[in-house]
Amino acid sequence: MNAIIFSALAGVVMMFSGIFTKNKSIITNIARIALVVLIVVNLLDTYGIWMISVDTKNLLSFNKFGLFFNTILFISTFLFFILSGSDVEKVGNYVAEYFALIFFSLCGVAVLTSYNSLLMMFLGVEIMSIPLYILTGADKKNLKSNEAALKYFLMGTFSTGIMLMGITLVYGATGNFNLPPISSSVTGAVSSNTIIGPLGLLLIFVSLCFKVSAAPFHFWTPDVYDGSPSVFTSFMATIIKVAGFFAFIKLFQERSSDLGISWKIIMPVIIIATLFVGNITAVFQQSVKRMLAYSSIAQAGFMLFAVYTNNDITKEAILLYAAAYSIATIGIFSILIKMKDYTFNGYNGLAKREPFIAAVNTIFLLSLAGIPITAGFFAKYYMLASAIKAGGQSVLWLVVIAVLFAAVSVYYYFRVIQAMYFKEGDAEIEHVNNRFKFGLLILAALIIIIGILPSVLLKWYYF
Repeated sequence: MNAIIFSALAGVVMMFSGIFTKNKSIITNIARIALVVLIVVNLLDTYGIWMISVDTKNLLSFNKFGLFFNTILFISTFLFFILSGSDVEKVGNYVAEYFALIFFSLCGVAVLTSYNSLLMMFLGVEIMSIPLYILTGADKKNLKSNEAALKYFLMGTFSTGIMLMGITLVYGATGNFNLPPISSSVTGAVSSNTIIGPLGLLLIFVSLCFKVSAAPFHFWTPDVYDGSPSVFTSFMATIIKVAGFFAFIKLFQERSSDLGISWKIIMPVIIIATLFVGNITAVFQQSVKRMLAYSSIAQAGFMLFAVYTNNDITKEAILLYAAAYSIATIGIFSILIKMKDYTFNGYNGLAKREPFIAAVNTIFLLSLAGIPITAGFFAKYYMLASAIKAGGQSVLWLVVIAVLFAAVSVYYYFRVIQAMYFKEGDAEIEHVNNRFKFGLLILAALIIIIGILPSVLLKWYYF
């Protein structure tokens, strides 16, 4: 409960900070301090040291897995603030409001990691999403930003309508919104020759696929990510996407049996389609930012394995993937924001001009590709291991396909590395200070440490 209350309070504090000071640097530092406080109170709650006791009437259920997941996302957001806080200041004159909206989104994230009712899941999704519609259109003078905001808003509200219809059908089949009774009630409904309950779950499934950019419901992602201010695209593509997957996993790991044999057919199709669309389309992109948008779809394909499986490895897999994917993507976008040209040619010769920037960017790209000795390797390994443990030989073909698509991803990630090291050019990049470089160094170190010793992260979960 600490995370929900303090993230909401932090948003209010940021709103009022804009009244008392117009100094953007001070506002950014207030946001960083507020996030540190949020991380600390969430850790206190995680390990049972101190928590705010609120009777939620069983609408919310707090456990160590969800709270630890909060910690990973909050720390990732803090790294995002450290590296890109100054870039938030450049978007417009409403810096305090931008940070307030981010904190309100984090409040929705905290709800999604603890919901115990379909109504709370809906509220969490909306609290998390509505601020993003505003942040997407924050660059008011940019027509692409305006278009992205409108498209995101229209598609988002449409998917919300589908979710509400699904929740309504599930309620009609079960008589309540709570998660625990859904399975038995829906199973009873199936035996009575009704499809209301399973149909409702399928509609919720479609809506959540939209939220996490899973094919064929991914169509909004490239345009929205490309049109949004890059600094907010970084936040959307990491913390928000991963939080959506947690909501996905929480609902369907226990309720997939309600869909019967259709679940074993639907999920492999969605996984393959997402991997195919994300990886193959990314190969043909000429903009690094748009390539990263399709890359995020491809990464969603791997994270869908955590939805498909349900065993002890699954939790470890999603924790590792959340950390590895968020850290690497935040690092790549923080560098992308500094570039004058977002095309692949814009990176030509970057290694000669900024060798350190090129080196850490290479580490981030290798991690997303799943190359050994980076966090991305073990993240993908744990995902595939959970699938094999859950399905054995019956899902081995799906694991092989995922590995082949991971090999395809190496091509478009290495295009950036090739441009930086092996092509002649004069890459234009803003001046970066030592604090920014130190932040990148921390991210790169985390990628390598987790890549060599994933237990460094996991032991805090089991501690």
